[in-house]
Amino acid sequence: MKSSILIIDDEVKLSELMARILMLEGYHVIQAPNAKAGLRIIEREDVRVVLSDVKLPDANGVELVQRIKQIKPYIEIINLTAFGTISDGVLAIKNGAFDYLTKGDDNDRIIPLVSKALDKANLQYHINELQNEVEAQHGFPIVLGQSPAILEAAELAKKVACTDATVLLLGETGTGKEVFAEAIHYESLRKDKPFVAVNCSAFSKELLESELFGYKAGAFTGAIKDKKGLFEEANGGTIFLDELGEMSHDLQAKLLRVLENGTFIKIGETRTIKVNVRLIAATNRDLQKESEDGHFRLDLFYRLSGFSIVLPPLRDRIGDIEVLARHFIKLYSAKVKKKQPDVDENFFKLLNQHKWNGNIRELKNVIERVIILMDEPILTPKLLPNEFHNGGYYDLVALDLDSVERHHIRRVLKYVKGNKSEAARVLGIGLATLYRKIEEYHIIMN
Repeated sequence: MKSSILIIDDEVKLSELMARILMLEGYHVIQAPNAKAGLRIIEREDVRVVLSDVKLPDANGVELVQRIKQIKPYIEIINLTAFGTISDGVLAIKNGAFDYLTKGDDNDRIIPLVSKALDKANLQYHINELQNEVEAQHGFPIVLGQSPAILEAAELAKKVACTDATVLLLGETGTGKEVFAEAIHYESLRKDKPFVAVNCSAFSKELLESELFGYKAGAFTGAIKDKKGLFEEANGGTIFLDELGEMSHDLQAKLLRVLENGTFIKIGETRTIKVNVRLIAATNRDLQKESEDGHFRLDLFYRLSGFSIVLPPLRDRIGDIEVLARHFIKLYSAKVKKKQPDVDENFFKLLNQHKWNGNIRELKNVIERVIILMDEPILTPKLLPNEFHNGGYYDLVALDLDSVERHHIRRVLKYVKGNKSEAARVLGIGLATLYRKIEEYHIIMN
């Protein structure tokens, strides 16, 4: 059965005839005698294409196009009329109609036109579904937890999201500042525009300037062609500057200018470039103290701190640890195509007792490691790292360090299906170090 086609027409015989023709083509057809009944059907049924008479008892079919599009933008509408006029046809298309047909004159066009309209509607429907998935993955539903501190932070973020205000996210490393930045972007009016994230601590002063603002060909050795900066790439959208406290004073001055009037000059350029970008910044430093000590520009601090949100550390969110852990268990189980395991209650007990100096990022890494090591359909405390056991050793194949390391490397290699670059990343060591250890321990993958 194909998707539903809705016919809105008060001429019963003509409506039934058209319905039979479409049903012979395999379509599921619904009929409505007026606009009010048609709109009710659209709200509750999976309608993809509407065939609507222009002259309805309670509405003008041309104007009805806009009302249908407001309810479900992906629906395609074909207007039908007994007396077609150019002005009505132009207005119908302008309002968003797929086409405008004259009854009797264009009967041969109805079937192929419905097919084309349905193809377009299905495409728009799937695009809409993908957009909803993206918003679910990056919007506020992904901010997990019910502790008062995280709920307060999320509520502040929701309120500021619909504005263009600059936001400063404060909190320890690993508290989820980038997740919040993405959520604010995807709940804003800029959600269809780019979201660009950059960690300021990952670049030297010179490299960070060229990354943010771009450069002109010939500006320095190696600049063989013009380069767009990230502010240009984010034009119309949002730029997220993580670890802003690491930025040099010179760049802070340039950033302040962008915040004040949306302009900057590329390296080696003389022409001013204007952009429309929303800034979300984050830091784990006390910027007010840094400003008072002369390590951060006071004027930039005041410009950034107009709307600050403090993200709580995980140790202040004990009640959320199990919720977050279950989320990561589901995530990594799916990633490695393992059945989602049951969890021993003592496993969560040890998680709740941990200090979590690395916050959510540490929890995420611990769960990823646990899923890698998991051989049984249940997560038990012995899978957790040694520091969760108050210094006591947990069950292993052997207790000497070499055997433990050899065993762990083999499991990681199995987890990444032999991809040594990925194994080195998971293990947190260099690729050359991994190759050396594979040779040293005579590790052979089956």
